[in-house]
Amino acid sequence: MVKPLFGFALAGIVLLGSGCASNVTQPEQYSGFLGDYSQLEEAMSASGKPVLRWTAPDFDPQRYGSLLVEKPVFHPAQAPSDKMSQQTLDQIATYMRLALQRELVGKLRLVGQPEADTLVLRPAISAVAVSTEHLKAYEVIPIALLAAAATTAAGTRDQEVTLYAELEAVDAASGKPVVGMVRKGQGLSLENRKTPLILDDLKPVLDDWARDARHFRP
Repeated sequence: MVKPLFGFALAGIVLLGSGCASNVTQPEQYSGFLGDYSQLEEAMSASGKPVLRWTAPDFDPQRYGSLLVEKPVFHPAQAPSDKMSQQTLDQIATYMRLALQRELVGKLRLVGQPEADTLVLRPAISAVAVSTEHLKAYEVIPIALLAAAATTAAGTRDQEVTLYAELEAVDAASGKPVVGMVRKGQGLSLENRKTPLILDDLKPVLDDWARDARHFRP
């Protein structure tokens, strides 16, 4: 059974340390957005970044003449906070979709409704984790308990931002998933733990992911 992200939700900030500093998302960090994680294998993106990926054995990109990029969802569901406003959450989802469309428009014809030859991209943002730079690892614990540990941290230290995402490509005609992907990436560091997160802090990683989608090879 897939474990949902606990303490990773966008409603709060989780302090993570080196113990969770793997280059790829760990099984306990899967959000449940994808129906099956058992076939994921580590691979390299076009830009040379490690990802977890699954491709259906019969997947043939040449079958598709059109592409529908759905608006990214937050999974688990997000709530605005002092760290991330509702405006920022909306901007992140909108920008992720626009970046994917911008990079993929030359690969396939973009459509607003699925057609017989459409490949549907379903992106999800599963977590935005903020951790204090150079501090020892903290166990992932409920936000209320974490607050006591966080007060011991120097408020002036940089805050490292990690974005987690999951993506599924679905054959519009059959409804079957043909590609699944889980990945993480680093946003720009925040000045300190009182600094709110804004879209510009995540644009570089979202742009990188969109370019990788353009150069995707099964």
